[in-house]
Amino acid sequence: MIEVENLTKSYGEVAAVKGISFSARPGQVTGFLGPNGAGKTTTMRMLTGFMPPTSGKASVAGFDVFEQSLEVRKRVGYLPENVPLYRDMSALGYLTYLGEIRGVRNVRARALEALDRVGLGARAKSHIRALSKGMRQRVGLAQALLHNPPVLILDEPTIGLDPIQVLELRQLVTELGRDHTVLFSTHILSEAEQVCNSVVIINRGEIVAQGAPTELRSSLLERGRRVLVRVEIAPEAALPVIAALPSVAHAEVAVDGIIVTPSTADFDPRPHIARALIENNINLMELRPLAVNLEEIFLELTRAQEAAAAAEAADTSEDAVSETSSEE
Repeated sequence: MIEVENLTKSYGEVAAVKGISFSARPGQVTGFLGPNGAGKTTTMRMLTGFMPPTSGKASVAGFDVFEQSLEVRKRVGYLPENVPLYRDMSALGYLTYLGEIRGVRNVRARALEALDRVGLGARAKSHIRALSKGMRQRVGLAQALLHNPPVLILDEPTIGLDPIQVLELRQLVTELGRDHTVLFSTHILSEAEQVCNSVVIINRGEIVAQGAPTELRSSLLERGRRVLVRVEIAPEAALPVIAALPSVAHAEVAVDGIIVTPSTADFDPRPHIARALIENNINLMELRPLAVNLEEIFLELTRAQEAAAAAEAADTSEDAVSETSSEE
């Protein structure tokens, strides 16, 4: 339903989005995950026809976002990060007004239906200024649903809400994902893991990983196979014994115990660790693979990208120094 191929957006010499490619399927919630400034909002604005790409292709519901922008807009419901609401209108009046602008048929009935879908049917006649922030966010979501689009693009929909409102809105997004193709932008890692069927991780305008959260977790486990070690004595006392093993690349004390990274990605260091601790008369309390969540995946991938960028910058600097020295 959403297909993106080598999509790029540049502002002068600054590339906000750098040749990204991904897809979002019907009946799923696809998470668009990344830190602030990663390029999420820029990508969403291109997909909704608000701004043209510099290069690349993107289609929504089978229509090209650049060549057939009007057709795309008819089939997309967009919830921006800051929802433009007319606070002196009632929720029903606001949706009716937008529906008339869009040419929606039976606009009052459709507005009431949209409010019911987001749980605001009983507050249809309430002024928007009298609604809580969570309810105002639901009004914004109702306007995205007003024309019953096949695609929903939601930009940080839970930002600024209290914990109860966040839980309610996440549940609503999950339910909407059954009937619509949903692209759900967030920088909250736990949120993406709870709501999304698949995840696209973006950083510095580039996609660093994509797939189902379980697939990304398995991939990271295969690359790292980190383990958690808990011992009866203070972990600092056991740390030198573990760190000295040839099969261990790195060991550090954490809140729960000692986290161990093996010397090679396909090697399980647990037998060596257990044997070394027993030989040193250290009682082993727990030894297991380290659970990996989406936050750890995100941090590892973005740190790897930052390290690669720093190494590239250092190489460029050394080349420049070398050329200067040669000229002298």
